[in-house]
Parts: sequence; structure tokens; C-alpha cells
Amino acid sequence: MKTLVAFYSRADENYFGGTYRYISVGNTQRVAQVIAQETGADLFSIQQVQPYAAEYQTCVAQAREDFYNKARPAVKNLPESLDDYEEIYLGYPNYCGDMPMAVYTFLEAFSWKGKTIHPFCTHEGSGLSDTERSIQRTCSGATVTKGLAVHGSHVDSAQHAIQTWIGGK
Repeated sequence: MKTLVAFYSRADENYFGGTYRYISVGNTQRVAQVIAQETGADLFSIQQVQPYAAEYQTCVAQAREDFYNKARPAVKNLPESLDDYEEIYLGYPNYCGDMPMAVYTFLEAFSWKGKTIHPFCTHEGSGLSDTERSIQRTCSGATVTKGLAVHGSHVDSAQHAIQTWIGGK
């Protein structure tokens, strides 16, 4: 069986410990790429059909509105099946103390029975919040392992922490 790294990530204007700056590759994507390189996993980018705004504060407002409305934004190129995968590394930024709603769209599209999910998130202080439990509730039949939280502003120095986390699986 194969391994998949499915991730939701956002480039454009991001928040880094008190400042804003534009980035061309999102922090969660950068972590996902390290995991894929270390594990030989396939990569799948969870992308909304209607992406949030490039400007950070507008993005936050849009994400917050989706969170409060429990929206399920449409996702581009959703795979027909995950049957070939036994292990899934699931990555996302922490939005409103939760996963982005498009991650729920992805999760709710598949059967998770017999699969193992390794959650990881990027954040600027919220850690994983309660996302491990949310994944367990959403993905009936899956085993959800202890997740990894990486400060977005420290992604460049997180390779050792990522490798250690992968090695502990």
C-alpha cells in the first residue's frame, strides 16, 4: 500500500510572529514536501475552487465566515478514491482553532476505515488545538496518530522535528 501526503496550504500574504509578508509557497506545503521526501509519499494539494483572498486580513475574515457557517467549500480535482493508500499524512494551517473547512470537504468525501492518519499543522501559536479529535470524529474507522504542530515562522528550521516525528510513527 502507498502513502499520501494530503495538505491544504496558502501562499500570498501570511502572518509571521507579528508581521505580514508575501510568500510564494505556503508553510504547510513546505512541511508536506519534507514529509513526502522523507517517506516517498505521493502529494495531493487540497485547493478550493474559489480560493480565499491573497490579502491576509481578508482571508482571515473569509475563513472565519466559512468556519461559523460550517461551510464545505468545493475542492479542485478531488480524487475518486483513496483505496490505494493505507497511510495519509494530513496537513493544514490552524484556522480559528480548527482545520480549514476545505479540509473537511476532503475528509468527508472518503471512507477512512482501516486507514492511518498522521495530522500535521502550521500555526503561529495555536498548535494543533483540537484538530486530532476533529479528524477522529470525521474519519470513522481511521486510526489518528499524535500530530505535529510547526510554527509557520519556523518552517525553515523544522526539518529535524519533522524527521523525528516521522520516525516515531
